[in-house]
Amino acid sequence: MPPRLPALRSRSFWIAAMAIVLALGFLGTRGIWDPDEGRYTNVALNMLDSGDWLNPRRNDEVGHWTKPPLTYWAIAASVGAFGQNAFAARLPSALAYLLCVWLAWRIARRLAPGSEHVAAIAYATMPLTVGAAQMITTDYVLSACTGVAMWAFVEARFDGARSRHWTALMWVAFAFAFLTKGPPALIHLLAALVFDQLMPARKRNRVLQWSGLLLFLLLALPWYVAVIANHPGLFRYFIGDEVVNRVVTNEFGRNGEWYGWLVAYAPTLLLGTLPWTPALLHWARELPAHVRTWRDPSQREHDAARLLPALWLLLPLLVFCIARSRLPLYILPLFLPLAVIIAAQRQQERSGLRTVWLVAWVAVLLALKLVAAFWPTHKDASQWAREIRARAGAPVREVLFVEDMARYGLHLHLDVEVEKLSLDPQPEPPFNPIYDETLAQELDEHEPDTVWICKQELWPQLQQRLSELGQRTQVLGAPYRGRIIFRVMPR
Repeated sequence: MPPRLPALRSRSFWIAAMAIVLALGFLGTRGIWDPDEGRYTNVALNMLDSGDWLNPRRNDEVGHWTKPPLTYWAIAASVGAFGQNAFAARLPSALAYLLCVWLAWRIARRLAPGSEHVAAIAYATMPLTVGAAQMITTDYVLSACTGVAMWAFVEARFDGARSRHWTALMWVAFAFAFLTKGPPALIHLLAALVFDQLMPARKRNRVLQWSGLLLFLLLALPWYVAVIANHPGLFRYFIGDEVVNRVVTNEFGRNGEWYGWLVAYAPTLLLGTLPWTPALLHWARELPAHVRTWRDPSQREHDAARLLPALWLLLPLLVFCIARSRLPLYILPLFLPLAVIIAAQRQQERSGLRTVWLVAWVAVLLALKLVAAFWPTHKDASQWAREIRARAGAPVREVLFVEDMARYGLHLHLDVEVEKLSLDPQPEPPFNPIYDETLAQELDEHEPDTVWICKQELWPQLQQRLSELGQRTQVLGAPYRGRIIFRVMPR
């Protein structure tokens, strides 16, 4: 018998294989779910179709400015390379997950040598990290960017060799994070700055270097400068709506109550870290004693490898709790320091890993992914695409939703433009309006090969309005999920 390959006997090989299976298994089985997945995919496809990679757009008439462009660029590049399908659209999130698994290994190896395998396994098998890797969202791209930035800071601080190169990489990664989610991405920089100040002067890494700041500005700002110059008022929207209002108001209805942080983040931390939650709770129980010892500068220096992950987790989490816009995925970037903390805690407790239980847990996660792939929901754009294709009997170039949630995922599955129409003119903000056009504006465009959709309860009123505007309607089959699917033609 030939000798087995050394790689097949290594723990790292099996961890990598496990993470790849969890990342890519059933990735494209499920259709695009609206509204979030459909919205991000639609904007990316509009970039790919139009060749305009500068201006994110919902369609030809309306821009989409809620997020900077890096996630859209990643999705568009993936679809351009691997085809217009759900697998390609979700691939950037899956790759970001795999990068974070590797980063957990690297950071734990530096801060708590010997715990790196546990850190990688912990990150790879948490329900939140696995589940988010199957979704199209900006939060995983952000997690990868901030993770690289903090890894570079760790290497600069704890390695010492080539610290200027590591610090430069940190600023490059923060620049990409800024292009993913704007100013909120720099919350993680707060941990590096505070840690640097808590160290004795001779041990400080000097995070705020002019060369690093210049590198950040050269990479992060050109897109903002270009779009703000082309769209007057956009700077005020970025600062006012996307930063200030999300922090101090409940305008977006995202758990803005005083107890909202508990509703959004407590279940995410307790359930999202299974089966590693006990180690996290043990760490939290011991944390007050460590904080008391960290008052002594010499003890902070001695315990720096434990202090940094704590700051990386707790300082951004405090900011997220104070801000009044709160969603579970906002704290996804914090699961990287969580994995490092859990691994170090288990190393301290000398807790071993039981292979049988780990394999069983991975099987459970894969089963949950399979269930989600076939879960029936009205949000699945692929099901809407099948219904429209079966009923239309002719090419479809545009789908219009009247006073209803637009299924932007149809752009991927049906290769059509999607718009949301209001029955009557509405007062709309200059950026990111609720509706794309009014009914009358759409009719004036006389676009062919269009399918219309509205709720059943709106149908009599809409049919009468169309008749008054000189149009007749043709209903396409029975109602689907409480909606009427129809065509509109001149009378």
